[in-house]
Amino acid sequence: MKGASPQGVGSEQEAARWVRGMFGRVAHRYDLANHLLSFNIDRYWRRHTVQRVSTVLEHPGARVLDLCCGTGDLFLALRRASPQAAVFGSDFCHPMLIAAHGKAARQRAGTPLFEADALRLPVPDGSFDLVTVAFGFRNLANYDAGLAEMMRILRPGGAAAILEFSQPPNAAFRGLYNLYSRRILPWIGGALSGSRDAYTYLPDSVRAFPSATELAEGMRRAGFTRVSFEYLTGGIVALHVGYSTTAPAL
Repeated sequence: MKGASPQGVGSEQEAARWVRGMFGRVAHRYDLANHLLSFNIDRYWRRHTVQRVSTVLEHPGARVLDLCCGTGDLFLALRRASPQAAVFGSDFCHPMLIAAHGKAARQRAGTPLFEADALRLPVPDGSFDLVTVAFGFRNLANYDAGLAEMMRILRPGGAAAILEFSQPPNAAFRGLYNLYSRRILPWIGGALSGSRDAYTYLPDSVRAFPSATELAEGMRRAGFTRVSFEYLTGGIVALHVGYSTTAPAL
């Protein structure tokens, strides 16, 4: 599956540089914009994701990596849900990691964070029991490579959870959502962050992203088993779960 392709950007390397720079520009207002533009529903989406993977978090000695962790919301939610698990976070945007580090420090949560490209992670094969990514997978320069890397770093029986924007299956609701995301979201997001192009890219990237069914098929091609997904909030987002080998369902 082809990865993120911002308008006017050609190669995967150029796309990655553009996305990294874009997130660097909005990092200082990223949380405020997310919570306001989603009417705080993004907090529920992350809580639901944590609940969905709770059985893995409860495994003795569980090791977890939150990819594309941004300012750390899901990373910190995973740590709060399972203080005994070893939860790490990574992102390739330095300003985002600085924000995540500050947030973790204020919550006295520890900061096992590292800067890395999700397509080339500096960790050995089979390092983690659980890999999560919330609203970052869509921005990878190559989706197939991202899934292959997630598979590589999972232990046998490990699980991957991808929380990402989607297109609502109901046509009427999809029309209203697209109207909001194309007309209102860029204006508010641009005013809050000072970077209108970032919040113009957001709805464009959602429309170009594979459907929930297509992403599930991509996970299966990458070798994941027992792949499933569920729509949340009418299909604005979808949560996908897959396993590195056959394992009990979460």
